[in-house]
Amino acid sequence: MARHLVVTLSSHGFGHIGQTAPVVRALCERLPGLRVTLRTSAPAFKLRERFGAEARIVPAVTDVGMVQENAQAIALEASAQAYQRFHDGWERRVSEEARQLVDLGGDLVLANAPYLPLAAAQRAELPAVALCSINWMDIYAHYFSARPEACVLLDEMRRAYSSAALFLRPTPSMPMRTLTNGRVVGPISDCGVNCRAWFAEHLGLREDERLVMVSLGGMELCPPWADWPRFPGVRLIVPGSWGCRHPDTVDFEALGVPYVNALWSSDALICKPGYGSFVEAACAGLPVLYLARPGWPEVPYLVQWLKAVGRAEPLEQRDWQGGDLSAHLQRLWEAPSPLPISADGADEAAEAILPILL
Repeated sequence: MARHLVVTLSSHGFGHIGQTAPVVRALCERLPGLRVTLRTSAPAFKLRERFGAEARIVPAVTDVGMVQENAQAIALEASAQAYQRFHDGWERRVSEEARQLVDLGGDLVLANAPYLPLAAAQRAELPAVALCSINWMDIYAHYFSARPEACVLLDEMRRAYSSAALFLRPTPSMPMRTLTNGRVVGPISDCGVNCRAWFAEHLGLREDERLVMVSLGGMELCPPWADWPRFPGVRLIVPGSWGCRHPDTVDFEALGVPYVNALWSSDALICKPGYGSFVEAACAGLPVLYLARPGWPEVPYLVQWLKAVGRAEPLEQRDWQGGDLSAHLQRLWEAPSPLPISADGADEAAEAILPILL
C-alpha cells in the first residue's frame, strides 16, 4: 500500500515551501506512489509551482508565524497577542488538530515548522518529523520572553517540538540549543534551468545587459519606483504587485516562467535575508544585495554563511528607497566569483525521514 505523507507548512513567507519541496521530491523518488497532502494557508499557485500538481492541498492555519507590517518590520504587539490567542484552550486545539490528522489517514507528519501538528501527531500516535532552519519557540523567546504569559507558552512549544522523532536543520540554521532531537543536514534548495537565451530574446536584452531579480520572499515592500533613476545596462525583474512602469523593470508574473528558472537566468538577486533567497542564490552562484531585517534573530547566521560561500553586500534603506543600486551591483560583479555550492540537504533529509515513514 502506498504511503501517505502529510506536510504542514508555515505561511510566513515562501521560505518554508522552498525548504520542504526538494525534500518531498527526494522522498517521492525513493517511494514511487507516495501520496502527499499539503496543509497550509500558503498560496496554491506557489505550492503547485514547487510541489507539482499531484500534491493534494488542504487549506489550514496551523501556526501564527509573526504578524508583519511589511517585509522588514514585525508588528510586535499584534504578534504577541496572536500567540496568546493561539494558545488559549491549547489542549482543545491539539485534540482538534489530532482528529484532523487521523481523518487524513497519513503515515507521517512533516512540519516546517508549525509546532501544533507535532503535538497533535503525538496525541494521534502518528510519527512526525520537523524540518526548518528556525523554530517558532526560539523566535517567540527572542521577542517575548519577558511577557508574563511567555513561560507557559514556551513550555507548550518546547514539548511540541521535542515530540518529533527528528528536527532536521538545513544548513545554515539557527542553533536551536534547547532542542535535543536536532540533526544538521546540508543546504536545501531547488536547482533551476538557465533560460538566459529565452530572456534575451523575449525582453530584447543587449548582449552586455544584466538581469537582476528582485524578490522579497512573498512579503510586500514596494519602494517609490516612480522616483528611481534609470539603470543603464541593467534590467530588474520585479513583483507584479508593484504595478511598476519604470522603463528598466519587468513584471515577473507576466513572464510566465517558474521563479527558480528566472533566478538561475539572472546576474544578481536583491532580497531580504531569508533562507530560500540566500541558499538558492548561492547554489546559482549569484551575488546578493540584501535589505535590512531589523531584529530578526536568524539574520546573523544567514549573513555569516552567505558571505563565507558567496558574494553579498547589505543595501541601506536610503539606497533602496532612492534606487541607488548600480554602484552596489557593480562592486559585487567585480568581486571574484565563488564556485556554486552543492544543495545536498534534500537527499540527506529524505534518507533520515525514510525509515520513520516506512
